[in-house]
Amino acid sequence: MGTTPAPLIDVHRSDDRSETNLTWLRGRHSFWVGGRPYDPGNTHHGLLLVHNEDTIRPGTGFDTHPHQDMEIVTWVLEGALVHQDSAGNSGVIYPGLAQRMSAGTGILHSEKNDSRRLGRERPTIPVRLIQMWVVPDEPGVTPGYEQLEIHNDLLSGGLVTVASGMTRHGGEAAIRIQNRHAALHAARLMPGRPVELPAAPYLHLFVTCGSVELEGTGALSEGDAVRLTSSGGQRISASAPAEVLVWEMHANLAN
Repeated sequence: MGTTPAPLIDVHRSDDRSETNLTWLRGRHSFWVGGRPYDPGNTHHGLLLVHNEDTIRPGTGFDTHPHQDMEIVTWVLEGALVHQDSAGNSGVIYPGLAQRMSAGTGILHSEKNDSRRLGRERPTIPVRLIQMWVVPDEPGVTPGYEQLEIHNDLLSGGLVTVASGMTRHGGEAAIRIQNRHAALHAARLMPGRPVELPAAPYLHLFVTCGSVELEGTGALSEGDAVRLTSSGGQRISASAPAEVLVWEMHANLAN
């Protein structure tokens, strides 16, 4: 597990993210994803290696491409995303449904804003999604796929576990990831119903929509992120409906 990191709260504003702009895609990246200039101070936080916000135009998307030894979690904010992979998995991901793909020994997949591929009506609106990558505990696992509808749990207004590899979440309705030190939580905040951050060596808080107030830090708007170390217990509140994603991590890539 390594040594306990010093307490730190590091706020990253939405407009400070790097971007990829193509005719069919707008990608906004919380961490360095390649290219120049190289940013050695912004490659990951805890076990979280990639945290992208992608907006994909109708009828377009990511063509078939490979991944290996990575746990990939996708959370759709608007629209619907079609997934197909070389292991024979396919499905439509939409808001309130979580998806996990374990790349393991190697897998090919595509992600499209094109529901006609699965016999559904033609897409008319962009897909907006958050895709997050964490490293697995061990390389070379068998590739896997899982998706789970958790919309009704989110209506409670509390912090809901979306994906986890932690033993203590084994009995919860969450998709499983191949890392015993990491878990992703989500909350749809309502006025007068704050939620409390879990305690962990590394936390990553991201505001997917709306505005929130983080105790001891201040106001956060859509697209803002906070990287916390040796922290937890702060309350998040909202004066109007909002949504946040929280990664709880008990190890670091350097450990």
